[in-house]
Amino acid sequence: MEAVPQSQKTEQQSGHWGSIDLEGRRQPRVRSTASGEDKMRNGANFQDMVLSPSNLNMAYLRVKRNKGAAGVDGMSIEEALPYLQKHRKEFVTALRQGTYKPAPVRRVEIPKPDGSMRKLGIPTVLDRIVQQAVAQVLSPKFEKVFSDNSFGFRPGRSPHQAIRRVEAFYDQGYHYVVDLDLKAYFDTVNHDLLMKFLEQYVPDPWVLHLVRQFLTSGVMNGKLFEPATEGTPQGGNLSPLLANIYLNELDKLLTARGHKFVRYADDCNIYVKSKRAGMRVLASVTKFLEGTLKVTVNQQKTSVGSPTRLTFLGFSLGASRGKASVRVSQKAKRRVKDSLRTVTKRNRGRSLDVLLTEIRKKMVGWLHYYGIGSMKTFIHQLDEWLHSRIRQYIWKAWKKTGKRIRSLQRLGMSFDEAYIFANTRKGAWRIAHSQTLTRTITNERLERRGLLNLSATYQDIHARLSY
Repeated sequence: MEAVPQSQKTEQQSGHWGSIDLEGRRQPRVRSTASGEDKMRNGANFQDMVLSPSNLNMAYLRVKRNKGAAGVDGMSIEEALPYLQKHRKEFVTALRQGTYKPAPVRRVEIPKPDGSMRKLGIPTVLDRIVQQAVAQVLSPKFEKVFSDNSFGFRPGRSPHQAIRRVEAFYDQGYHYVVDLDLKAYFDTVNHDLLMKFLEQYVPDPWVLHLVRQFLTSGVMNGKLFEPATEGTPQGGNLSPLLANIYLNELDKLLTARGHKFVRYADDCNIYVKSKRAGMRVLASVTKFLEGTLKVTVNQQKTSVGSPTRLTFLGFSLGASRGKASVRVSQKAKRRVKDSLRTVTKRNRGRSLDVLLTEIRKKMVGWLHYYGIGSMKTFIHQLDEWLHSRIRQYIWKAWKKTGKRIRSLQRLGMSFDEAYIFANTRKGAWRIAHSQTLTRTITNERLERRGLLNLSATYQDIHARLSY
């Protein structure tokens, strides 16, 4: 089936109009906010910029686009619009006068790949809109001071750019890396230090007061309220920016000392030319992080080694004659295969069409992230294995002998051939690899039905991501 051509001028199509805004007007889809510096020069202050109708409308549309669960008040994003249209004046007045009180965040825990739990804090929809409005004004200000070696949660920057920077450092002769791991970073950010770093660039009492309120709004863990004395909970719209503001102090130190480094949120790698140099850097940076920034370096997960062995953002490096190449980590490969194994279990009760759609969604996203890496052989092997898993899935779904005979006949086998094969005592996995099933349930048939061709998709994505 041929792909349907799509216009490159998407912003000129009817889809350009994203939603109804807070004032009941049709609004374009959310785009990046313009630099606040121009407005500052024209006489507007931070409060006016945050509370301007255009900025609040943009914040609402961004929160709506991101969807997300309700906070402690139970209000959904769909319910927020009529509420704000009715109470807009009181809402803005409370913010302007400093009487707005953020609600506690709702504690949610999600499993991490290593089996531990990641703590998230889900603010209410109204709080997310306010946080987004503040972030839209502050972000352009800090984009001018953030390091060029910082890539996480920043507009126009991506993990792929971070990995390319790592590759460039290796090619320049930096063959050792200090792989820093911060223990529960988002949960341990010191509020007073964060406010001090924020005030260096935004000496505005109204903004500082509002940000402090969000930091100290507390957490509802079930029905138990927990006060917040430190940390900036993951899940809030403002948290990524605040986390970068805090660790920008580390970036400034590393830059002043002339170090080569790449940071993606709280993942930071520093590149050096010898292991001895790496140990010295680790000792001095640990002293700064724990003594000055009051965060804890996880000694069990922090190490000095080769970028060809250690992983960063799910990638490692390959090297040939001193020239680096990007590779996908073995852990990432194992995880995706284990995930596909879980998806294709027969006891999940999914129809084949639903299963193939689920695989497509999962693997298109995975390939767009990891497709920058060299893994042609792995993808080919995974493709063959996945086709066999689907054949096994189909064979088990047929269950009874009569169903198998009729299904095989529809696929072109004679009755006698189908009867003999349907009564086999071989296991389903062995049958999935048999010539009989591979020549009836062919790869082409599976792909026409909707199974993603991993090899072809990877080659297309890899070619576009490579340069």
